[in-house]
Amino acid sequence: MAYEIQTAAAKYETIARFPDYAEAQAVVDTLSDREFDVSTVKIVGEGLRSEEYVTGRLTKGRAALAGLGSGAWLGLFIGILFGLFAPAFGWLSIILWSVVIGAVWGVIFGFVAHLATGGKRDFKSVRTTAADTYLVQVRAERAHEAITVLNR
Repeated sequence: MAYEIQTAAAKYETIARFPDYAEAQAVVDTLSDREFDVSTVKIVGEGLRSEEYVTGRLTKGRAALAGLGSGAWLGLFIGILFGLFAPAFGWLSIILWSVVIGAVWGVIFGFVAHLATGGKRDFKSVRTTAADTYLVQVRAERAHEAITVLNR
């Protein structure tokens, strides 16, 4: 006979329901401010959906410019890492050259990546997950206490 550890899933009770996340977060924050053990609390989104907000048109120039920025940041990071181990007199030039080289490669990769889409994605967007309702749930053994704390 094989033995294994089995943990029972904690039972939760819903103490509040809200149409947006900010209200659910405010309840948890109130519980925390009133020194309730919030490690027994969770926020559950129901009716999940993916939303994509289009933020603008993406041209080859804008793709290259975005690549320049991200390449420069990556170059700065790499330059700092190499600069840490460089002689005291050469660290600044290492960082500057790393930023320049990173920016150039970023422009190239940004331009080519956009070109590779063949015009099928000529826009910028931000993707997010949203819910229809947000439940504030507390472990069953602490739910009554949480309601009492909120009603104070």
